[in-house]
Amino acid sequence: MTERFTPSVLTANDLLEGDVVYLAASGHWTRRLPEARLFTDPDSAALALAAAQAQPGRLVGAYLAPARLGPHGPEATHFREAFRARGPSNYPHGKQAEGLC
Repeated sequence: MTERFTPSVLTANDLLEGDVVYLAASGHWTRRLPEARLFTDPDSAALALAAAQAQPGRLVGAYLAPARLGPHGPEATHFREAFRARGPSNYPHGKQAEGLC
């Protein structure tokens, strides 16, 4: 039995910056979860994931993360993804210092 597909965003870590990134609808990578493309079709999500995994010089650890559409764009549905979206937590820097979360 196959698992039912849930709406997801494509996420990875930028290899050079180390930051969490998301695939936007425009095809570029963004650091902001609300700008991410929300995949609702398993086939298009699988194709995008394969394309991301074929960028080993740019991305590491690409995967589909469950998400839902919120008032400002996609939102994490799991605490791990919400934590990753906020950025480093040891002190305000990166996304936190820039007000991106």
